[in-house]
Order: sequence, then structure tokens, then C-alpha cells
Amino acid sequence: MSQAKVDKYKEAKKNRKKQMKKEKIQSYLRRGVACIVAAALIGMAGFSIYNIYESKQPKQEVTVDYSAIASLSQSLSDNGTSAE
Repeated sequence: MSQAKVDKYKEAKKNRKKQMKKEKIQSYLRRGVACIVAAALIGMAGFSIYNIYESKQPKQEVTVDYSAIASLSQSLSDNGTSAE
């Protein structure tokens, strides 16, 4: 081996722990980001499925009886005309 190769090997060996630690941190970060993205995709899919399910359910109809409001309005208008 030439002296340059020996020096390069020694330098790599000296920084090996630092390099391995850096690679380990990058690996954890990649896994974390991948988990967050996967969770977001699963959440969006679940929400979409829920919305589709709810849209296919029969809607509950509500009827409103406005006769009480009409009679109140009528009585108020009658009281307003008699006060004049």
C-alpha cells in the first residue's frame, strides 16, 4: 500500500465512530419522517372513507312548525296597533 492509502485509511479509522453516529442519526430521522408521512396518509384515507360512508347514509329530515311564530307575530302586531 502506498503512503497516501495508509494515511487515508488511518483518517477514516479515526473518524469512524463519528461517521457511524452521524449515519445512525440520519437513519432515525428518515424512519421518523417516514412514520409521520405514513400516519398522515392513513389518517387522510380514514377520513375520506368516513366522509364517503356518512354521505351515503340517509339524511334525517326535520319539519318545523312556524305556526307558533306566526301567532306570536300576529299578537305583537295586534298589540302594536291597539297601542296607537
